[in-house]
Amino acid sequence: MRRMILAGDVGGTKTHLALFDPNGSAREPVADRKVSSAGFDSLEAIVREFLAGVGAGVGGRDARPARAVFGIAGPVVDNTVDTTNLPWHIDAAAMSDVLGGARVDLMNDLESTAWGLPLLGDRDLETLQSGTPARGNRVLIAAGTGLGEALLVWDGGTWRPSASEGGHTDFGPRDATEDELLRWLRAKYGRASYERILSGKGLADLHRFHAETGRGAEPAEVARAFAAAPDPAAVVTAAALDGASERARLTVERFISIYGAEAGNLALKGLAVAGVYVGGGIAPRLLPLLRQGGFVRAFGDKGRLSPVLARMPVALILDDRTALWGAAAVAMNAGRTTHGGSS
Repeated sequence: MRRMILAGDVGGTKTHLALFDPNGSAREPVADRKVSSAGFDSLEAIVREFLAGVGAGVGGRDARPARAVFGIAGPVVDNTVDTTNLPWHIDAAAMSDVLGGARVDLMNDLESTAWGLPLLGDRDLETLQSGTPARGNRVLIAAGTGLGEALLVWDGGTWRPSASEGGHTDFGPRDATEDELLRWLRAKYGRASYERILSGKGLADLHRFHAETGRGAEPAEVARAFAAAPDPAAVVTAAALDGASERARLTVERFISIYGAEAGNLALKGLAVAGVYVGGGIAPRLLPLLRQGGFVRAFGDKGRLSPVLARMPVALILDDRTALWGAAAVAMNAGRTTHGGSS
């Protein structure tokens, strides 16, 4: 029987695993499952349960993978990672033992998403700024449970993804309100990174900042829902989109503006003349407000370099499985042939 490959997108909120036929498409899994990451004490436990559940349901193919690639939210060094938003230590060699000696590669989830970009079609992207693309680098930014960033370096023939932990860099205020926000975050956390704002928890904190500083009116029922919700950021998003709360609207507008500004920072650092991609789970839910232009205005507000930013295409990724497709592509050798994996 032909042995499969295993790909995974491992995030702080959810983990999505899939088996693929090595001769098939990186966007057509034979079997897949998405679970809550917090419901397990390790990635190994998720993998064991997934493979046991697949059993014989893979059409005569062997569910034991010959190779596995995981995109993981966290800094991957020497094929190991301590995840940023989960209490997990993941080691490729230990995972290989779980998989019976299969080769295992770990990579940052934004790097995995970057490998998935060539597999996307026009329907998988929403253009935020058409720009005038030139030959050169690309960058990728994604806010979700945390804030991920990656570079895609042009080598003269293709783009080579490079992982980054740029989401943890120091937050840089742009006006008096953000000066006040910085002080508020420092009092709460001791240090303020961009991820402290550009994430699900960050969006909720931004709303709390607006409440504590008296910015924007909010109906009592929205305030109660926010206080009681297991995911308060979802309450803010819904209230902003349906117009139920002025404070929620101010929160989301400020979030979008800071998001655009940091995307512009990353675009300058990578000189992303070939394109800027926005991923993650938050931005697609805010699409009606993103279309109003606040993200792009903040993205391009870079003083003397504003004309450079205006020429950079900016696109929103709509397919939330892009990191999974990228991991599968690497495992199929459609991306790179080696990642220092175990064997």
